[in-house]
Amino acid sequence: MSELRPQVRLAIPLVAQQLGLQMMNAVDAAFLGRYSADAFAGAGIGGGLVFAISCVGMGMILGLDTLVPQALGAGDRGTARDLLYAGLRLALWIGIPLTVVTCISPLALTALGADPGVAHDARLFVWVRALGVLPFLVQVAMRAFLSAHGQTRPLVIAVVVGNIVNALLDWAFVFGVPALGIPRMGVVGAALATSGVQIVTVLVYWLAARDLTRDAPETHEKASPRKIAQLGMPVGLMLLAEVGVFALAGVLAARLGKSPADGHQAAITLASFTFSAAVGIGASAAVRVGHAIGAGDTPLARKRGFLSLGLGVGVMSCSALVFLAIPRELARLFTDDPATIAAAIPLIRIAAVFQLSDGAQAVAAGALRGTGDSHAGFVANVIGHYAVGLPISLTLAFGLGWGAPGLWWGLSAGLTVTAALLVARFARTTRRSIARA
Repeated sequence: MSELRPQVRLAIPLVAQQLGLQMMNAVDAAFLGRYSADAFAGAGIGGGLVFAISCVGMGMILGLDTLVPQALGAGDRGTARDLLYAGLRLALWIGIPLTVVTCISPLALTALGADPGVAHDARLFVWVRALGVLPFLVQVAMRAFLSAHGQTRPLVIAVVVGNIVNALLDWAFVFGVPALGIPRMGVVGAALATSGVQIVTVLVYWLAARDLTRDAPETHEKASPRKIAQLGMPVGLMLLAEVGVFALAGVLAARLGKSPADGHQAAITLASFTFSAAVGIGASAAVRVGHAIGAGDTPLARKRGFLSLGLGVGVMSCSALVFLAIPRELARLFTDDPATIAAAIPLIRIAAVFQLSDGAQAVAAGALRGTGDSHAGFVANVIGHYAVGLPISLTLAFGLGWGAPGLWWGLSAGLTVTAALLVARFARTTRRSIARA
């Protein structure tokens, strides 16, 4: 109980923040689903491309998830402050080239055979959302710093206000407000709303982080962005591997037709929303495990890691039950089109099957980041998703003609293998450290 209470106290705001970020995507999808089928599917595919590319930079900056908690666990607040500044420089260095890559990424859609209407809207969405890539990476650096200090209230305030503003802007920009001279902008309007909120959120985070840096002691050796990047690069590759396979599934679903693409988008929005809760718990695991490692207490780190896994599996069990109980009602949150709803229902049920493994792998990856082991996540995702999941997806979807459900059964298999590998890795790493002590 002594460990459970602080773990839950840290996890709840981080989960709320992650859920809030996904809520913006869900609100975008809900508005666009009632605007047009092409806009709905195009924004889904385009958003997947933007996030997949952003994940490379996000992962590199998430080296802070290891370094800042360990510095604070060792009582070194000055180094923690210097790590924040180094992380912000890193965000700038990699954010600009990643913005360029994001802008050219839609060229792949035509080559992969996506529906022309869907590809057109996806391109527009990506080009506008590219404006938010750099602000997003800056947010990641400051989130790592604030959460390591236990300062999570600004994260929650920013995401609550951001969701309200995003919903109002979606309503105005997607459908237009002729009385105010605002035209109907469809996917461009939704992308403008989200990118604008990301830029404003940076200011909120900075005001909170500034208060924590004022009285931190000076250090003799400045933190290096290179060190953060070296530790975080495997995390970035891990995220790219995981998000990339889901983005690829979206493109492949678009090859199957508009209804499968729209059904995939509805289901993946729901799955991403629940997955964000596991990501929040994983972030809290990285902080709590990192504090213990920084203090030299590996048994405590192991205890906190497995406690986080239990929380993650418990939360995802609840979402699995909801997915199984009311798939039709959930699909109707995003569209009124009967064909899209029919296509989404079986995918939502398959998502229920992989909720536990999806949650376990997200939390285990966070716990491993806390120990400083950033390579295991990448290796596990490559094996799980590309050696196992993707071949199964292609075989079932196109070889056996199962369509979009075949794609999703392959995704489920990949997540299950990835989760098993990461949980085993955390158990083995912490057991060996304890045995050597």
